[in-house]
Amino acid sequence: MTNAAMIRANPEAVTRLAAAACDMSPINGLTHNFYRYPARFSPKLVRAVIDTFTEPGDLVLDPFVGGGTTLVEALVSGRHAIGADISSLATFVSEVKTTLYTDDELARLTRWAARIAATFSIWTPVKRDQAYEDAGYTKHLDGVNTWRLKRCIEHVLDSAKRLRDQRLEAFARCVTLRTAQWALNGRKKLPSIDDFRDMIVTDATAMIEGARELRVAVEAFGSTSTVCCINRTTNGLETDALFASGKKPRLVVTSPPYPGVHVLYHRWQVDGRKETPAPFWIANRLDGDGAAYYTMGARNTIKLNSYFANLKASLQSVAALCDRDTMIVQVVAFSEPDWQLPRYLSVADDVGMTECMLPDCTDSPDGRLWRTVPNRRWYADQRGVTNGSEEVVLFHRLRG
Repeated sequence: MTNAAMIRANPEAVTRLAAAACDMSPINGLTHNFYRYPARFSPKLVRAVIDTFTEPGDLVLDPFVGGGTTLVEALVSGRHAIGADISSLATFVSEVKTTLYTDDELARLTRWAARIAATFSIWTPVKRDQAYEDAGYTKHLDGVNTWRLKRCIEHVLDSAKRLRDQRLEAFARCVTLRTAQWALNGRKKLPSIDDFRDMIVTDATAMIEGARELRVAVEAFGSTSTVCCINRTTNGLETDALFASGKKPRLVVTSPPYPGVHVLYHRWQVDGRKETPAPFWIANRLDGDGAAYYTMGARNTIKLNSYFANLKASLQSVAALCDRDTMIVQVVAFSEPDWQLPRYLSVADDVGMTECMLPDCTDSPDGRLWRTVPNRRWYADQRGVTNGSEEVVLFHRLRG
């Protein structure tokens, strides 16, 4: 048990937060299933954190926004929110998931979904995205096992462009992203073309209903909260024009890259675990770099020194955006928690953060809130329950 101070909060809210952390039900509702972003947050946990530490109208910040769960939950609970991520794929998904589509827009998308399966044949020529082809974004999709599905994706993307509306095209691309991920990523047996046709209609229909559910939830709350998502590194975030007003977030809730845990944020594995940057092509976004670009450092550096150096720079920027009233909540997993967790906490301490504890967790081995993540897949090392399947929820405030 550490000597960290106990968090003072409504006991019922704290109990709900601890229960939400332990909840192992599948992720669903609203727009949360638009895309299976790796290492994505639990919406129930995020919502419980928001309810416990903020009030409507407060600002919530997620500096590693990933699939946008924080932004969605802030939006439907009447909080303003800002998210940032170094991955343009993450910000694309987050933007689509938090867009409030009108009834007219949803009607157009419904018509698009109704005709999409009949609009293409793998034998019908389709204009290719030559720039993405030349840059290698469709790598490993032209093989004997994958070219048919690639042709399907090309046809759907062509129909998305013919919507001739940026918001609608983005939604249609996100539908394509979801179905293509289902069809290609980590598959031992690829689906048939008919299966792909059926699934893209199913996905489009479900996502349209999710988008409608999001808008209805926001309207029911009656708030005018704003959500903004920016594609940039967390390092130096305090200098971004979005924070020029000086308003401090009441809550930072985020899940940084996990030290030593292999997660493919920027690639799918296709045709025998070959890596492809195809999701960026589908989203019409540019890729950044190799795995270290998205994970704050390669796993093979001595004692993960590059990771912890980047973590320190990122947490310094987070601290610069906060004040003593800000609660900073981080959800992290470790490949070797015995030494990585103490070092992680040491970095937080170095930038002026003091750890806090939830009262309901005093019976855990170290006084912290730990949670098991069900069905988590670490692509290069699928061994069932590993250290990477256990997350700890860390609570910090700035020192006075």
